[in-house]
Amino acid sequence: MGKNLTMKTMVIVAIILVCIYGIIGLPKSKDELIANWNQNIKLGLDLRGGSHLVLQVQVQDAFKAEADRIIDSLKDQMKKSNVDYASIDRNDPQKLEEAETVQINIKTVSNDKLAAFREMIATNFPDWTLNSTSAMDYRLNIKPTAALVLRRDTIDRAKSTIENRVNGFGLTEATVQQQGRRDAESEIIVQMPGVDDPGRVKALLKTAAMLEITGVKDGPFPSQDQALAKMGGVMPLGTKLVKQGRRTGDQGDTWWLVDRSPVVTGRDLRNARPSRDEMGKWETSFQLSQDGGKRFGRYTEQNINNKLAVVLDNETRSVATINGKIEDSGRIMGQFSEPEASDLALILRSGSLPAGILYLQEQTVGPSLGADSITHGLTAGLVGVGLVVLFMLVYYKKAGINAVLALILNAVILIACLSYFGAVLTLPGIAGIILTIGMAVDSNVLIFERIREELRTGKGVVAAVDAGFSKAFLTIIDTHVTTVVSCALLFVFGTTAVKGFAISLVIGLIANIFTAVFVSKVIFDYELGGKKQVESLSI
Repeated sequence: MGKNLTMKTMVIVAIILVCIYGIIGLPKSKDELIANWNQNIKLGLDLRGGSHLVLQVQVQDAFKAEADRIIDSLKDQMKKSNVDYASIDRNDPQKLEEAETVQINIKTVSNDKLAAFREMIATNFPDWTLNSTSAMDYRLNIKPTAALVLRRDTIDRAKSTIENRVNGFGLTEATVQQQGRRDAESEIIVQMPGVDDPGRVKALLKTAAMLEITGVKDGPFPSQDQALAKMGGVMPLGTKLVKQGRRTGDQGDTWWLVDRSPVVTGRDLRNARPSRDEMGKWETSFQLSQDGGKRFGRYTEQNINNKLAVVLDNETRSVATINGKIEDSGRIMGQFSEPEASDLALILRSGSLPAGILYLQEQTVGPSLGADSITHGLTAGLVGVGLVVLFMLVYYKKAGINAVLALILNAVILIACLSYFGAVLTLPGIAGIILTIGMAVDSNVLIFERIREELRTGKGVVAAVDAGFSKAFLTIIDTHVTTVVSCALLFVFGTTAVKGFAISLVIGLIANIFTAVFVSKVIFDYELGGKKQVESLSI
C-alpha cells in the first residue's frame, strides 16, 4: 500500500511540474516569468484585439484561366490534326455566380474535318461538352462535375495559400477558415490577433504572385501600338505582349514581346528570400526545384546571348541577357525596399493564388475591448470559483479541501495543455473553462455523496471511501463521454469560436477525470493511511 501510494504521488508531482514548466518555463526573474506567461498563453482576437477580414475568392478568374489553358491546348491539337478554323475565343464572365457559364467559341470549322475535330475533342477534352451553334460554329461548355471540382479546388488552394502567407508573415496565432454558410462557400475569414493595421497584410494576401520566367522575342517597345505595327498587326504564334513594371523615374511605358509558354513558373520554386545585389540594393533571390532547374539549365544553355524576362502577375520585373548556363537559381531585380523584397519572397514561397480576391469586410478590434473582456471574465470566474470553494468547504467540511485541491490542479492542467498545444484562448474558451469547473465540482459531489451513502449503510470509513470512488466512477465516465461526443460535433461543424469552446471543454473534462478520481483518491489515502483506526470522516 505504501509503495503504491508513493508511486501515485510521484506521478502527480511529475504532472504538476510538467504543467508549471509549460505555463511559465524556468523564469529567473519576475519580468521573465511575465514574458513566458504572455508567450505561452496566446490570446484570441476578442481578447487581444486585432483585425478581422472577410475575403471572397473570385472563382470566375479560375474558370477563365482554365478556359485560356484549354484554348492554347486546343489550338495546338487542331494544328496537329490539320483542322482549319477561323477563330477561337471565350466569353468573359464577370460575376461569381456566372463562373460555370464560361464557354469557348470555335468559329468556322472546316466541314471535311468535322469527324476528326469531334474525335479530338472527345479524346483530349473529356471535361468539356461540345455543342454546335451553327453549321460550322461550335461551343465548348465545362461539364457540371468538372465545374464543381474546379470550384472546390480553387477555394481550397486559395485558403491554403492565404494561410501560408499569413503564417509566413509571423502571425502564428491567426486563423484562416472557410465561411460556414452554404451560400457563402467562396468566402474566407481571416482573423489576426495583435494586428491593428492590416494594410500590409492585405497587400500580401491580395497579390496573385504568378511568376513566369520566359524567353524574350523582341523589344523593348514604347507602346503596344508600335509593337503591333512592327509585327504587321499580328503577333507571332505562341507569343504575347507584356508591360514593363513601372520604376521610380520612368517617364513612360515599356512593352516586351515574350513567349506565351514560360520556361519555368512559380510552381518550380523551391525557396525565395530577400538579398542585396552588387550595389547593395535590395532584390529577391530564388532557387528552383530539381526538375525546374534542369529545364532552366537546358533552355539557358541553348539560348546564350538571348534575353530572358522575369514576369510577375503579367508585368515584366526584369529583363537580362543570358551569358551562360543557369540551372537552379535566379533573382528578381527592381527598386525594392527591404520590406518589399521580403514580402515578395514570402509571396513566392507561399505560392500563387488560383484566383483574385475581393475584400467584403474589415473590422479592427481595439485591445481595450479585449482588456475589458479579460477583466470581466476573470472577475466573473474568480467570484464563481470563490462561491464554489466556499460551498464545498462549508457543506463537505474537511473533505471539501480535497475537492478544492483537485479543482486547482484541474485548472493548472487545462492551462498547461492550451500552452503545449499552442491553442488560442478566446472568450468562448473561457466559457468552456468555467463550464469545466462546474463539471469538476459535479464529479466531486457525486463521489462525496456516494461515500455518505456507504457510510449510512454501516460500512467502515476506508471501505466506504473505496466503494464511493469505484461506484461513482462509471457515472462520471458516462457523463464525460456524452459531453465529449457533443464537443466533437461542435468542433467538426462549428465556427472558430465554437471550436475554441469545444477544445477547452474537452481538455478540462479529461483533466477532470484524472483529478476527481485519481488525485482525490490519493489525498484520501494519505489522510486515512496515517491513522491506526479510522472511526469517522469529515465529510
